[in-house]
Amino acid sequence: MAVPSFVRLDPAIERWNHMREDAYKHFRFTRRTSLIAFTGCVLIPSVIYYVASKTQYKFRWTGKRKGDSLVQS
Repeated sequence: MAVPSFVRLDPAIERWNHMREDAYKHFRFTRRTSLIAFTGCVLIPSVIYYVASKTQYKFRWTGKRKGDSLVQS
C-alpha cells in the first residue's frame, strides 16, 4: 500500500538533479576542459614546487630576534 505524498515535485528541479547525477556519463575532453585539467594538475603544482625549491634555504627563522635579518648569509 502506497503512502500519499504531500510534496509536489518540480519538473525543472528533477531535470537539474538528473543532469547533476549523470554528469560523468556525458563528460568529454574539449579544449576548455583540457586547459582546466592541465592548469590544475600540472601548471599550479609546478609553480608551487619551483617557488618552494628556490626559497627553501633563503630564509632562516630559528633564533632570530627583532631587527635581525632573516636572509641567510
